[in-house]
Amino acid sequence: MLVVFIKSIIIFFLVFITVRIMGKRELGQMQPHELVITLIIAEVACLPMNDPSIPLYFGIIPVFTLAFLEISIAFLSKKSVFVRKLTAGDSVLVFDKNGINSESLSKLNMSASDLIESISGMGTADIMDVAYVIVETNGKLCIIKKPSQNTQSEVLLPISIIENGKYNDVNLLKTGVEKVNISNFLSSNNINSEKQVLYADVRQDGTIYVAVANRSDISGKVQIKEGVSW
Repeated sequence: MLVVFIKSIIIFFLVFITVRIMGKRELGQMQPHELVITLIIAEVACLPMNDPSIPLYFGIIPVFTLAFLEISIAFLSKKSVFVRKLTAGDSVLVFDKNGINSESLSKLNMSASDLIESISGMGTADIMDVAYVIVETNGKLCIIKKPSQNTQSEVLLPISIIENGKYNDVNLLKTGVEKVNISNFLSSNNINSEKQVLYADVRQDGTIYVAVANRSDISGKVQIKEGVSW
C-alpha cells in the first residue's frame, strides 16, 4: 500500500510538470495531436499506480517520450507551414456571402443542422444575421456578424498571409496580393524581412494588419488584384 501511495505522488508531480512544460491549454483549444498525446499520457501514467508490480520507470519513460514528441511537433509546426497543416489542418470557411458551404461541411463531416445548432449555441439565433462562419483548427467556431441595418459598411474577412515569418502561398493566391507589395509595405515600416513578422492578414479592401515581435502592431493598405474577392 505504501508503494502505491508513493508511486501516486511521484506520478502526479511528474505529469503536472510535464503538462506545464508542454504548455497545455484548455481541452477545447487543443489541436488533434495535442489531445491524443495528452490522453495517452493520462493512460500510461496510471499503469505503475494500478499495478504495484510494474516498475515506476514504465510510466516515467513513456511520459517524457510523449512530452518530447509534443514539444518537437510544436517546434516544427512553428518552422514549417507543411508540418502545421499536417498536424493541425486548416481553418474551414463553412458559411460565406453565398450561404452555407455544403462542400466544406462534408469535409468536416458536419450537417447543416449541426452548424445552425452550433451558431445558436454561441448566442446567434438567426443565421441571417451572420456574414461568415469559420471552423478553426481546434474545432471552435468563429462567427462574423453582418453590420447593423443602420450602417452600410461591407463585412470584411481577414485572411492570414504571413505566419511565424513565412508566407502562406495558398492564401496569397486567394487574396490576390503580390509578395512585392507586401515587401514594400514592410520596408516602408522599417521591417526588413517577412521573417520578422509573427502574423499578418489582409482584408477585401486591401487593409493589412501586421504583428511584429518586440514592437507595436502596424496596419495600412496594400494593392489587391482587380476582380479578386472572398
